[in-house]
Amino acid sequence: MAALPAVPAGAAAGLHVAWRPVRRPYGPQEQSAAGRRAAAAALAAAGSAERTVPRGPGGGRPGFPPGFAGSISHCDRLAVAAVVPGAAAVGVDIESAEIGPRMARFVLRTRERNMLLAPAGEYAARELFSAKEAAFKALSGIAGLGDFLFWRIELARSGDALTASYRDAAVPVWIRSTEELSFAVAVLR
Repeated sequence: MAALPAVPAGAAAGLHVAWRPVRRPYGPQEQSAAGRRAAAAALAAAGSAERTVPRGPGGGRPGFPPGFAGSISHCDRLAVAAVVPGAAAVGVDIESAEIGPRMARFVLRTRERNMLLAPAGEYAARELFSAKEAAFKALSGIAGLGDFLFWRIELARSGDALTASYRDAAVPVWIRSTEELSFAVAVLR
């Protein structure tokens, strides 16, 4: 398994993260199973007696136990889950794919490309893509926001993190990366 990104220090208060490898043949079923194993481990670390994370209504969002906000993400060979007891919402994302210039222009607003994206900013396109995905997961459950697409989220620098906002809702997002993997977590307290 490749080196894993460190859990961002600013997001660590109450954050429990667990990583699990995806088993062969690395398909969608194996990725989902690895995500559920990671969620069970993160829930155990967070002190939850309940470790099962069923699919939510309609087969969508994972249904974490009451009092334990959580999120799951996976790429081809790795899954991660993040849990924060007592948080309103959590979003996590991992990305291993490179995000090319065309996709960056589609997903990132002009201001984000000019201020946050290297070389003017300090982030790679894969990191900003991951930040928007994590923020979407945290924000999508907020009543009143309705259905929206993750690239409509706006990112701005805020201390050691980013602030992701959509309409009147905002959530901090922390990013860490290795050469092969980007990890983003958004925690709405």
